[in-house]
Amino acid sequence: MARHNLGTVVQFEFTRTIKKRRFWIATLAIPALLAIVFGLVFASSSSTKSLSEAQKNDKLSFSYTDASALLDPAIARAMGGQVETDPGTAVERVREGRLNAYFSFPASLTAGQVKVYGTDHGIFKNGTYEAVARQLVVLSAREKVGSAELAAAVQGTFSTQAETFKDGQVSGGLETVVPPLLFLVLFYVVIILLANQMLASTLEEKENRVTEMILTTLNPTTLVVGKVVSLFLVGTVQAVVFAAPMVLGYVFFRDQLAMPNFDISHLQIQFWPMLVGALLFIGGFILFTGVLVAIGAVMPTAKDASTVFAPVMIMMFIPFYIVTMVVSDPGNVIVQIFTFFPFTAPITAMLRNGFGSLNAASAAVVIAELFAFGALALRLAVHLFRYGSIEYSRKLSLRTAFARRR
Repeated sequence: MARHNLGTVVQFEFTRTIKKRRFWIATLAIPALLAIVFGLVFASSSSTKSLSEAQKNDKLSFSYTDASALLDPAIARAMGGQVETDPGTAVERVREGRLNAYFSFPASLTAGQVKVYGTDHGIFKNGTYEAVARQLVVLSAREKVGSAELAAAVQGTFSTQAETFKDGQVSGGLETVVPPLLFLVLFYVVIILLANQMLASTLEEKENRVTEMILTTLNPTTLVVGKVVSLFLVGTVQAVVFAAPMVLGYVFFRDQLAMPNFDISHLQIQFWPMLVGALLFIGGFILFTGVLVAIGAVMPTAKDASTVFAPVMIMMFIPFYIVTMVVSDPGNVIVQIFTFFPFTAPITAMLRNGFGSLNAASAAVVIAELFAFGALALRLAVHLFRYGSIEYSRKLSLRTAFARRR
């Protein structure tokens, strides 16, 4: 009978939520906005590409003087430049609009400054003048060196390949960090999307004053667990809907949308980091869900619950204030506190797990802690819901609720 009731609660809560028009409006709003943004980016990239093709052969018209004698006149002419025959009036002619640009190269590029004068074409296009002046120096220097290898060495444009080892095995770089951190992203998405629904699912029956009728046929534990399971399913639906346009855009329109070309096949999925990440995600979800359901059981209205809801959500973001410390100095005392404090543990531990600084003992302690506190939070939520479900106009007194239990 209990299993039947649990299935009934899950089915009812899930179907009731996904049948609401406002649920689909809110869920589809973000993909719709993403589609609009993708369309605008696609149209913009197409016009930008056409403009780039049209401007590819354009040359910047400028004159220059070279006191350093480093510049190659042939390269300067190829870039649209010519030696200035009247340096004394060059700046004035640029100011009057009779000369597009004028570059003055000093005798020593290390001691002096290259002075660039140009006609104002807008804050973005004006940067072209300095870019051309720098490129002219670089190309001329490369030509004087006469060796592509020496030029690459001086400029540091050579490529490197690094390989590191851990416990006698080749350790991966970003390819091994990304997969475990996906649980962190999923955790934020699920909690942020479902937080209000977690409160609403408990408060709705209280505000409608039908809770006492529900509890005559259902055990409070079955009702609360059914709500949690249904919320997880609703979150799965939302996550799939949100991810769909980004996945489709990456697969079919990556070049048009100027998305980074990240080769997914290079990702290294390691069993233990992925298992630890999954357990941290589940434990953190149970903990935060139990706490939010308990808040809904204590407070009479959503307005009252929001005052307690905000600090709980803020604790999810606190670890990001020390994210550089988490990555660079995981042994720091503050990082250790955040790793084992229940409300900051999921985020901090998932970060450390992704970057490989969470050892097996710490991972076991944090996972056991999250599941223990999560079970305690659900148990507390059930107890408070039992007595707080009929408190319609005032906040449930915790002293009264626990006194009744005794």
